[in-house]
Amino acid sequence: MLEEKNTGLLIIDVQGKLARMMHDSEAMIANIGRMIRACQILSLPVIWVEQYPQGLGETVPELSALMNELKPNIKSTFSVCDCQATLQPLQETGCQQWMVCGIEAHICVYQSVVGMLEQGLQVEVISDAVSSRAASNHQLALQKMHEHGAGLSSVEMAIYELLKDSARPEFKQMLPLMK
Repeated sequence: MLEEKNTGLLIIDVQGKLARMMHDSEAMIANIGRMIRACQILSLPVIWVEQYPQGLGETVPELSALMNELKPNIKSTFSVCDCQATLQPLQETGCQQWMVCGIEAHICVYQSVVGMLEQGLQVEVISDAVSSRAASNHQLALQKMHEHGAGLSSVEMAIYELLKDSARPEFKQMLPLMK
């Protein structure tokens, strides 16, 4: 189970035209936005990474606008764990549990998740907030990440897991995110 005081959100490479080419891209981008807003309500750390923005472009405006005070961490490696500039921010939070969103599920998300698991971190892949250009690659990536030990969750499942109690004041703030 996700524990609020030990959990962060990692957003991987939702950039430029490539983000729009993903299978069910509109839903994926909307779901990542819901995760960002939920983490802001709960004051959870959000780490945002971009893969070679000079070539792939910047993070889509729907998401970058939500992270106005944050700056993306830039990488050229496929895994966030293979680049000190993207691994260090994860480590600095002290979080041991990470919810992961982004693209492409079978490349950068997959390699990052496996690297994080090898670092001893617990990972929940938010399955409706990751994608690949081909639906078959998305499904294969989810299967392989799960086989490596990652948990699979959805936006709603993760948010309710973090909340744990409908009597919390944050619950009412989260309700619009569930519609």
